[in-house]
This record gives sequence, C-alpha cells and structure tokens, in this order.
Amino acid sequence: MDSKASTIRTPPQSSKTPIPSPPKDRDFLNHLEAYLAKRDGVDKLLKVSRYATKIILASSVLPENLTLTGRLKSFETSVGLSRKAFRLGKFVQDLNALRNTHFHSRQELVLSIISYGGEGLYYFVEQFVWLSKTGLIDKKHSRNLAKISAWAEFIGYIGSISLKFMDLKQIAKEESSLKSIIEIAVPRGIGHQEEEWRLKKLREKKLMKKLSIVQDYADGLMALADILDGKGRLSVPLLVSGAGLLSALISTHKNWVSC
Repeated sequence: MDSKASTIRTPPQSSKTPIPSPPKDRDFLNHLEAYLAKRDGVDKLLKVSRYATKIILASSVLPENLTLTGRLKSFETSVGLSRKAFRLGKFVQDLNALRNTHFHSRQELVLSIISYGGEGLYYFVEQFVWLSKTGLIDKKHSRNLAKISAWAEFIGYIGSISLKFMDLKQIAKEESSLKSIIEIAVPRGIGHQEEEWRLKKLREKKLMKKLSIVQDYADGLMALADILDGKGRLSVPLLVSGAGLLSALISTHKNWVSC
C-alpha cells in the first residue's frame, strides 16, 4: 500500500494572491538521484521488476527452459523479500498521519482509522513476515502472519478508497466554483489568471486522485487473492500479476512527480 492523502479542505484564496511561477525543469539525472534517495522510489522500482517477472512466468511465453524459469522464480522471490525489508518501520508514517490529520466529520474519522489503521497494521505485521521468511522466526508462523497482514491490508483499502471518493467530491465542488468565477469574469473583462492556474492544478490533483483509486483497487485485488490463498476467479496468477504491475507503474509515476 501507499500512504493515503488526507481529504482536501482548502479555504478559498484571495484573488490578489500572486500566481506562483512554474518550477524550472530539473536535470534528469538529478531528478533520478532524488527519486532513488527515497525509500518508496526504490521500493516501487523493485515492485515493477517483480510483477513484470510474475507476468512473464504466468503467461507461459518462455520456452521450456527449466534453468531460465528457475532463475526468474528465484529472482521474483528475492525481490519480494527485499521489498519487505524496505518496509521496516514504515508503519510509523501511518501513526503520524492518523495523529496529524484534522477530521471534519465523524465519517471521516472512522474511515481514516480504518484506512491508516489497516495500512499501519499491515506494515507492522509485514516486519514479522519478513523475519519469518529470513529464518529468524520459526516459519510455522509465516502462514498466520501472512493471513493477518492480508486482511489488514484489504480492510485498509476499503477505508482508503472511501476517503479518496470523498476527496473527489470536494475537488468537484472547488472545480465547479472556479469555473463559475471564470465564466463570470470573462464577459466582464476581469482578470482571471489566478483562477485559471488554480483550476489547472485542481485538475492535475483530480487526475492523480483517480489514479490513486485505480491503484488501491489493484492492490486490493492482490490482497484479496492472498486472503483466498490463490483460489477463485479473482486469484488467477496472470490477473493478479497484471494488477500488481499496474499498481507499481501508477505508484512509480506518483513518486516521480512528487520528488
């Protein structure tokens, strides 16, 4: 999972607020360095490589080469284990997010507890799953720990998706308000550059929010497959692997834009 964005409650800005100048384009290598310096940046690149490998294995496009197949399976397993190591202590960000969020309704409070609480518990339990897979904890506990982790993750996505739909409603209201201001200003010859800029940023935020919802659905599908132990139509390896790659690409894009 990725950490959840808090609901948008932006107060109306004065029309006299200066329009920020667009940021200068950074050199690609400097941008890449900043991206790779972030834990999430490296984690998502590992996620892309892992699920791309799983798709190759699940699609049977490889020739019948046991050596190559074995190496790809070993690579996929190793990358999955490496990603768990990257999550050590990551549950703290959910505790801080829940502590620092300002709630505007009881519904928002409950959904935030479900969202951040589920994700935080998932990351917390994943630490012990990692210790079990590395052999420090008896592997007999691995199955139960993985089941608890999957349930916590799945429940967290329910809260996360609900919060993000609330965000979209708020964005739609702000977008409608800005459009009305611009429609009134244009025939009267009143300047509306600031509103145009704010509308552009709002639409960018709406697009990222929609992508985030798609990502949550994809990750939720993978969590459900873990809960079902790979049984049922929703647990088809190629479908689950495709959902994983889609989620990885969206989160990679989000992290790249934000760094």
